[in-house]
Amino acid sequence: MYPHERSLVKRLADKPFALIGVNSDQSREELKAVLKKEEITWRSFWDGGSTRGPIATAWGVQAWPTIYVLDANGVIRYKNVRGEKMDEAVDTLLKELEKSKK
Repeated sequence: MYPHERSLVKRLADKPFALIGVNSDQSREELKAVLKKEEITWRSFWDGGSTRGPIATAWGVQAWPTIYVLDANGVIRYKNVRGEKMDEAVDTLLKELEKSKK
């Protein structure tokens, strides 16, 4: 998914959009190596080295990867959309946001 996520971040660089990752690698050093290798430029939080870390627990994550797309109010509007479906979800929310500002 990293190539698609990179392209999404690049395409939406001038939009009110943020991609945030949560990583369950065993150590912060492992996470740092993955971030560098995969050229991850967006914020990625380390969840304590476990798939049952505090972030996953708080959000009710049961499988990896789990994708949440939130609107401007922090409401989960889409879950587990990938590829084109993720693009469509984000674009829909950005259009809604633009309309609400008018």
